[in-house]
Amino acid sequence: MTEKSAAPITGDSPNALASVEAEIARACKDARRDRSSVTLIAVSKTFDASAITPVIAAGQRVFGENRVQEAKGKWPALTSVYPDIALHLIGPLQSNKAKEAVALFDAIHSVDRPSICQALAKEIESQKKRPHLFVQINTGEEPQKAGVAPGEADAFLASCRDTYGLTISGLMCIPPVDEPPAAHFALTAKIAERNGLKNLSMGMSADFATAIMLGATHVRVGSAIFGHR
Repeated sequence: MTEKSAAPITGDSPNALASVEAEIARACKDARRDRSSVTLIAVSKTFDASAITPVIAAGQRVFGENRVQEAKGKWPALTSVYPDIALHLIGPLQSNKAKEAVALFDAIHSVDRPSICQALAKEIESQKKRPHLFVQINTGEEPQKAGVAPGEADAFLASCRDTYGLTISGLMCIPPVDEPPAAHFALTAKIAERNGLKNLSMGMSADFATAIMLGATHVRVGSAIFGHR
């Protein structure tokens, strides 16, 4: 899949899911990787249960949401019917939402500052629940975007472990929209490698094939499955 050809495939979400799965399989083959090494996160933010249910019925079990409150409003009813669903928080997290986030999500991709680390550590201990945690890297050092600057990543990861007792599963990045993503994916992968982290959450609808080639273990695909919002 090229970046130019990766527009939403169809309004029929189950068929679009199958097309995305085929693209992931091709990308894995090109990268000489096993398909099982890449987790597809279907990004369902802003879509309601009526749009999500057909995608679940088509076999998808991992979903991503940007906001705790939105997820809290729609997912408990769905997970009561489909208890094998895994939910990933891929958007920014506020400290005052850490309790709800730990309770609701299986993975949190936006760990990026000490206050979040402190809040998560408290709730993980209190709830005895350990979601997978990803540190977000602001590879473009964009002031409007959340994430740790690349030059500060090693020290931040050390503080997650040594100061807050957090187990970090991997890194997440969102490249600048006006730059080719490959260099940003490669930088994130390099930071992960030198810190002994195996998981890389990177790549969205327009560039997940590139991300897979550069080591992504989790790709976050919304519009190519659900269509434009």
